[in-house]
Amino acid sequence: MLALYLRDLRLGIRAGGGALVGILFFLAVIAVIPFGVGPDLNLLARIGPAILWIGALFAGLLGLDRLFQADRDDGALDLMILNRDRRMLSLAVFVKCAAHWTASILPLVVAAPLLGLFMNMSPAAIGAATLTLLFGTPAIAFIGAAGAAVAVALPRGGLLVSVLVLPLAIPVLIFGVSASYAAVTDPDPFLPPFLIMLALTMFFAVLGPVAAAAALRWAAD
Repeated sequence: MLALYLRDLRLGIRAGGGALVGILFFLAVIAVIPFGVGPDLNLLARIGPAILWIGALFAGLLGLDRLFQADRDDGALDLMILNRDRRMLSLAVFVKCAAHWTASILPLVVAAPLLGLFMNMSPAAIGAATLTLLFGTPAIAFIGAAGAAVAVALPRGGLLVSVLVLPLAIPVLIFGVSASYAAVTDPDPFLPPFLIMLALTMFFAVLGPVAAAAALRWAAD
């Protein structure tokens, strides 16, 4: 599993520009928002956590369609599917999701504090948004694995992956943004929405690889 993680990590960094493409897309989303809503710094500070989350969500979708593509091209995916222990495929999908998150989404979390300054966010809001992104964005990779498994046999499945992933990722987005807002709004507690978001991430960490493994077996049949 460690060898698979390191292999997918190298492929994720090399393929399509890796983390650099995601960061540039993230930066593009943050940069165009002031042109759309105007130069009101107070308004930008209020909507800053939501914009960071939306930018990270869309940037995290980049490359999901290639999650199983390399394994399918070189035959490694067939060997995983033919393994007699059916749990091994789910574990392999979990490791591949972890590698994708590390290579493509974790750099977005690292860049979030700097981009939060562009939105005139306070230090508390930047810290809360970064913390929620750190623990909430893994759900995007786990949800995306199921979508990528459904579209792995399609020649152009990138759009289909986004369509499948976005509705399932909305609850994580809602509670992540709610926790970020609660950190800078005194009457609102930070912990309840943060714990719900964390529970959703753990739920998709279990369900996503299992669903992806089932979809891969179905596609192979």
